[in-house]
Amino acid sequence: MAKVSRYRSFSREFKLKVLARLEAGERGSDLARELSIKRSIIYRWRDAFRRGGSLALRPKRGRPKKIESQAMAVQRGVNARSNDLADARRQIAALEAKVGRQQLDLDFFKQALQRIAESRQPNDRPGATVSSPKSRR
Repeated sequence: MAKVSRYRSFSREFKLKVLARLEAGERGSDLARELSIKRSIIYRWRDAFRRGGSLALRPKRGRPKKIESQAMAVQRGVNARSNDLADARRQIAALEAKVGRQQLDLDFFKQALQRIAESRQPNDRPGATVSSPKSRR
């Protein structure tokens, strides 16, 4: 007696057609209902396609073969290079904003220290330390 799999298997071509319809603007919920597939599977296919191209849309379950893994790594490298410049610009903008906030903090604390230094009264006795004025309570 042959073992029956409870999982359905979809060809790479089928997955690409579904993703083309998704990219054309059809809703994932509508596609899932029409094709009797869970919506999460369609979005999993989309994410896999974005990560590794059409090679990531494997027709069967399990680990990819070594050659498939290498091809997906090359594809990711191509995608990564195209996004590198945009990522670098976003990172630069975030760092510049952080530096600006830190500069504001430094200016604030510098002024606070100046005010404290100006408000301290010198003590003329030998060996005495400088003290700040008494608080009025």
